[in-house]
Amino acid sequence: MTPPSHSSAPAWSSLTGKRILDLSRLLPGPYATSLLADLGADVIKVEPPHSGDPLRMAPDLFDALNRNKRSITLDLRDEEGRNTFLDLVRTADAVVESFRPGVLDGMGLGFAALHEANPRLVLCSLSGYGQSGPYAQKPGHELNFLGLSGFFTVPGRLDGEIVRPGVRIGDMAGAMHAALALTAALGPGTGTRTRGQHIDVSLSESITAWCSLFALPLRDIPDPLEAGLVQGDNDTFTTADGRRLSLATFEDKFWHRFRTGLAAEFPELNTDAYDRRAARTAARRAVSDLLHGIFQTRDHTWWQERLDALDAPWAPVLTTPGELLTDPHNAARQLFGTPADPAACPQARFPVTFGAGLETFRTPAPSLGRHTEQLLAQLSTGRLPADDPPTGRPAPGGSS
Repeated sequence: MTPPSHSSAPAWSSLTGKRILDLSRLLPGPYATSLLADLGADVIKVEPPHSGDPLRMAPDLFDALNRNKRSITLDLRDEEGRNTFLDLVRTADAVVESFRPGVLDGMGLGFAALHEANPRLVLCSLSGYGQSGPYAQKPGHELNFLGLSGFFTVPGRLDGEIVRPGVRIGDMAGAMHAALALTAALGPGTGTRTRGQHIDVSLSESITAWCSLFALPLRDIPDPLEAGLVQGDNDTFTTADGRRLSLATFEDKFWHRFRTGLAAEFPELNTDAYDRRAARTAARRAVSDLLHGIFQTRDHTWWQERLDALDAPWAPVLTTPGELLTDPHNAARQLFGTPADPAACPQARFPVTFGAGLETFRTPAPSLGRHTEQLLAQLSTGRLPADDPPTGRPAPGGSS
């Protein structure tokens, strides 16, 4: 995979020229700031000397979460390190942190201190349960937030079992809310932004807000399966050669087209008993058994050809990373690329296409402290321009 040519931050983005100091570690905070960096923000990753972000132990994930950023090492437990950080704060638009509530205050770097250094600064704090409330000081991770969110009240299978997803959606929900909130807070609004604010992002509340859309309507239903969220024709099915596909004939028109188009090969589909959504939902187990039975009689290629011909809402179920990379639609949309060595782990670009253009893969994730000397030298001269392009490891055939 050839790395795209490096380019500058998008001139059209309202985030270009905004400086964000990123104190966060691991997944939620760095993902939030990676979205902002992709869109043009100058994100400076502030890491402790020697150890850095613990996620550096997982280099593929770290690289994907920290592209287009710069790295400076500062010991915030040390007075000199804190003073240097405050000097950086005076040049910044926002600070992002993911400590437990009160930790920054204990360092002398809470919102009051940051606001004194820069009255326009926005502080975004990501924590498990928010900055207040009875759970505020509890330790927690994504599974804890998922457990509290209502996720396990919404069934997704006919047997009612609810299984934890492998993707850390609890962390990702909080990260996306943080990125959205920061984008709004850093915008010009109806007038010039002259006063900063403290943004309190609770990872638990973020995923709860998502899950509550589906969980709360079940409040008066003794059996969640009776709510109609689980349907026999909206499921994944295994074909004769052991591959899987998804079918989602939610609307009646798709079911009717599917069953009439295949009735010649499968006479059991030649019935109008399930032509209405309510009827298919009420008979979800019978419909599920029917579909599982017919899909097992033909291989995946046969189904692909027939379902495409019927314009059915179906898709292959990708079960390996290799399939994800070679899917023809992903390839045509150029979803994956790499900002560094072509042999490195591919990454997904920013998953929105802008008519004005956006080059996601501008620079790779920086090595620990890669920009410390550069940033300190600029601070000492009083020149720390917001439009300095972030630089990382040299790209093949180019310079950092």
